[in-house]
Amino acid sequence: MLELPIVENKTGNRPKRPDWLKVRLPMGENYRNVRSIVDDFGLHTICQSGNCPNMGECWGAGTATFMILGNVCTRSCSFCAVKTGRPNEYDEDEPRRVAEAIWLMKVKHAVITSVNRDELKDRGAEIWYQTVRAVKERSPETTIETLIPDTKANWEALERMIAAGQEVVSHNMETVPRLYRKVRPQAKYERSLEQIQRIKNYGKRTKTGIMVGLGETKAEVLETMDDLVAHGCDILTIGQYLQPTKMHLEVAEYIHPDLFAEYKEIGMSKGLKYVESGPLVRSSYHAERHVF
Repeated sequence: MLELPIVENKTGNRPKRPDWLKVRLPMGENYRNVRSIVDDFGLHTICQSGNCPNMGECWGAGTATFMILGNVCTRSCSFCAVKTGRPNEYDEDEPRRVAEAIWLMKVKHAVITSVNRDELKDRGAEIWYQTVRAVKERSPETTIETLIPDTKANWEALERMIAAGQEVVSHNMETVPRLYRKVRPQAKYERSLEQIQRIKNYGKRTKTGIMVGLGETKAEVLETMDDLVAHGCDILTIGQYLQPTKMHLEVAEYIHPDLFAEYKEIGMSKGLKYVESGPLVRSSYHAERHVF
């Protein structure tokens, strides 16, 4: 099989970002309108907190991924730009404000995510439930994807998180098992697989995402696909890891767009129902296409 090119970091210096990773600066009336609504309602988005390269495109189209339960995470994943620390008490009015913002934006498909709240006994499950219910009541025609965190095997909390009527439930694996200790030190590969399986068993459409360019091999990516199919995953997103700050993991390599295209083809052949694969793909990119 032909091996497609990558841009490797063999010299010890940081690899130069290739042209295919350049994005336009956020602008336009729709972008300004979304930003105004987010600011006016005192909401957080993973678009901002995660330094997403697609923020200009998505906000320009009138969509955003809302992040509930604050903007401080109890985990310290080495790839993520979200703040780590001791979160404040959660805001019980947040579900109403998220629902109102989604209604004002006239969103047809909403994506909601959250930080990890490991210090909470229910992992924030009640706020999750109330947020989805509030959106459904305010905008009954809006479909919802929830990108939920690792519940650390609190399966009762998981069931509450996913029981409010959302159409798609996503939980990101992020990387291959060999790199978990470096990339997700407070998570477990097998536990996240089990969480996806339990979501599937509950009757939900399941989704996950991984990053490439962290030092994984092609064989490891394909083995991870096999694990996901075996555990009931329907949808997979694959995107290029981009170092958010100098304090985070460096990019090991920039993956060529042709290899992303090959990953999509292979993933579909393995039984995944939809694979969104490309250098700038993130978990909620083109999420409206994943409701089928």
